[in-house]
Amino acid sequence: MVSIHDRPPEVDERLVPGHWEGDLIKGAFNRSAIGTLVERTTLFAVLSRMEDASAESALSGFSHVLNRIEAQKRLSLTYDQGKEMTEHQRLSQATGVDVALLIPTARWQRGINENTNGLLRQYFPKGTDLSAFLKMSSMPLLGN
Repeated sequence: MVSIHDRPPEVDERLVPGHWEGDLIKGAFNRSAIGTLVERTTLFAVLSRMEDASAESALSGFSHVLNRIEAQKRLSLTYDQGKEMTEHQRLSQATGVDVALLIPTARWQRGINENTNGLLRQYFPKGTDLSAFLKMSSMPLLGN
């Protein structure tokens, strides 16, 4: 596991694009999810389809989305230590992205993504079944 404290200083300074923060927006009873990635410098946000909130779904969804971004713009990913990120080593191998994990209970260390998820909740309200949104053909998600 790579700690958030072992990230290069350039990540905190936000001078170089390519450093991402990630999370899941979970649906009702944690049965559905949408992956969210936000680039720390440009604030570019990308959503990813997830079948559920499992580690395999996160690995598949985030790998698919990150591999569609050119290598110079996908350098690192900061994520919490949730069970959906237990495959972080495989994600790093599949994408070339260095994954740094937060200290437990320190969500503020991923503040840009937390804020973005709060804004997205206007469109994906808590307690709703997110799989309905995933089936919509006009849904602007990259993880098709």
